[in-house]
Amino acid sequence: MARDDLYTAVAPFPAQFNLCDYFLERNLREGRGDKVALLVGNERRSYAQVSERARRFAAVLRRHGLRPEERVLIVLPDGFEFAEAWFGTLRAGGVFAMVNPLMKREQFEYYLEYTKARVVVTHSEVLPEIGDALREARLRPVALVVGLDAGGFVPYEQALAAEEPDGPLAALEPTGPDDLAGWLFTSGSTGHPKACVHVHSDFAYSTETYALQVAGYRESDICLSVPKLFFGYATGTNLMFPFRVGASVVLFPGRATADELLDQIEKHRPTFLTGVPTMFNNLLRSERIAKADLSGLRVALSAGEALPPQLYDEWKARTGVEILDGIGSAEMFHIYISNWPGDVKPASLGRIVPGYEAQIVDAEGRIVADGEPGRLRVRGGSTALCYWGDKHKSRATFQGEWCTSADIFRRDRNGYYFYEGRDDDLLKVSGIFVSPLEIENVLLAHASVAEVCVLGREDDEGLVKPIAFVVPRAGHVGSDALAAELRAHCKERLAPYKYPRWFMWRDALPKNDRGKVARKELKAGLSKA
Repeated sequence: MARDDLYTAVAPFPAQFNLCDYFLERNLREGRGDKVALLVGNERRSYAQVSERARRFAAVLRRHGLRPEERVLIVLPDGFEFAEAWFGTLRAGGVFAMVNPLMKREQFEYYLEYTKARVVVTHSEVLPEIGDALREARLRPVALVVGLDAGGFVPYEQALAAEEPDGPLAALEPTGPDDLAGWLFTSGSTGHPKACVHVHSDFAYSTETYALQVAGYRESDICLSVPKLFFGYATGTNLMFPFRVGASVVLFPGRATADELLDQIEKHRPTFLTGVPTMFNNLLRSERIAKADLSGLRVALSAGEALPPQLYDEWKARTGVEILDGIGSAEMFHIYISNWPGDVKPASLGRIVPGYEAQIVDAEGRIVADGEPGRLRVRGGSTALCYWGDKHKSRATFQGEWCTSADIFRRDRNGYYFYEGRDDDLLKVSGIFVSPLEIENVLLAHASVAEVCVLGREDDEGLVKPIAFVVPRAGHVGSDALAAELRAHCKERLAPYKYPRWFMWRDALPKNDRGKVARKELKAGLSKA
């Protein structure tokens, strides 16, 4: 595919282009100023109210010395203030960086030093962990604190109230499509997370392609997300994308438990649900699911980890709603391969999103034949510039327009992509590479298995064999008898060398802050065993 043909999915962005205007201010120009933009509990804010608060926040940033392209570190729970800070940062020409507010002090210390943020906006509930890190930070950033006790830092509400929303400090920075806009952090599977550096047009490009042409956001939608806004997957699906079309967004600050989600669904009747496989599974296992009214749902999205076909079938049977599973990354901002409405192929991640091109290559970079596994590389108009502060890793990942991932995929002859795992997750059993995902999907098809993670473990001869960490479903208990039953189940459906040699029973699998199974934590436990 020629480069010019690839990018025709999106019209050229104007020379002056700012994401705050693209996502937020356009709604006022298009007559949606009074429409509900955000719902948090019993409170709501219109698009005009969000705009006014974002303008005040931009003025606060400039009042405290923020200059274009300097970082603003957002450490907030989901709520009105997160949206205000995110849009206000862009309005002032700053660069947003977002991290989980539930981290510990040493993690905050790393992000403060790594981002060199000029301003940090956080919440009083986070101060027990971030407070001393802020006070002792080498660069001493300005800290704005939401909540009743600012802990000696700048009170957020007081700062906003002192600024004029239409004053010169609140003016829209005349950025262009190639100016820096945001940092998205990798999951940090090895070492500390690194930031993928993105410009304004990257986020708009994915919006114009995936959000509008595949997921199909509408002005009438009410959107709800399982992942929190600091995670780029959710920043897209539950802030940027709905704002692009003038939809309404439901936010809640607490943990996304099955009960909390069912409460939010009952209260707000969302039409658009952003999820992850673990939470779809938890919802289906909830005692409340039989009586839950999910009839308002129109679209469900999944990403972050593989969606087992058994789980998809069970969700579809219960709700009648397709789950559009897809793959994205911090390097590309958002989803570039996805299942489409009316064209869902269970077990696959679907087809390429308009405006993107993907190839599957071997270790030497040669394109492999359909059906053969290899590393995925992708290009499109949302590719990051680099990993901040990591020239070596940047060169290994970004080659011209192409981004080469650590993900192993295969593509069938009809253009559907299938995820095999990350290159460092594959097991070499009996001299043959094995995808843990294949074994996991077989185990999940058994009536006794609620969750599972398959890793590699050396046997007495030093040979790697599969081991399965299993969370039994309600009414089932881990035992030697169940292990024998699951081995037989696998042997009937897999090649002989693929069945798990050992089973470890768990009440739950550890998860990282993005809702994925924390394989690294399970591996660490194995190494100590």
